[in-house]
Amino acid sequence: MTSDTPHPGDGVGRVDGRASRWEEHRRQRRVELVDHTVRAIRQHGAGVGLDDIAAQAGTSKTVIYRHFEDRTGLYRAVAQRVEGQIVGRVRSSLDADASPREVLESVIDAYLRLVERDPELYRFVIRRPLVDGPLDDDPVPGITSQVAATVAAILDEATTPAVAHVWAVALVGSVQACADDWLATDPAPRMTRAELTHQLAELAWHGVAQTYRA
Repeated sequence: MTSDTPHPGDGVGRVDGRASRWEEHRRQRRVELVDHTVRAIRQHGAGVGLDDIAAQAGTSKTVIYRHFEDRTGLYRAVAQRVEGQIVGRVRSSLDADASPREVLESVIDAYLRLVERDPELYRFVIRRPLVDGPLDDDPVPGITSQVAATVAAILDEATTPAVAHVWAVALVGSVQACADDWLATDPAPRMTRAELTHQLAELAWHGVAQTYRA
């Protein structure tokens, strides 16, 4: 038995067990605080303040800082939640039996569906109200990159990987720009989500279709 081997009854196992339970408690508490933050965003809008979030969570700002270090840490956690929702919806929209044109429209609709369902949460992530300056690890490009990678995989069979990547980045950028403009437009005269999805798919497909027909 080496000197590093715990002896029976030395308490190391109990300490490790407590540490593991404490880490799990912290993880669960972080999830709960993100849940409360999302609820506060939906109630107060994208410009929600930390006081509003603490009130929604029934706690203090000090407790929030204890779990996320600062406002930026909380923002990153919410952005990670939204990233999972967007990327998950986009990937779940893929249908192996559908045509490339149908898949393209389905992916666009999956993105816009979340924007329509949770506009304030979307604005919160895009506008970063809790962040005072630029982020070295800005999560928004990460969301764009993951969605673009999914779209590029659809287009790979039509062209080279390099071209598919360029097309995918251009498509995701145009969808995001149109989503921002769509949210900023008064609901009465603006297109429905289905109409916007169709028009964006049409715009993208007319360029891509030339390669599929070649």
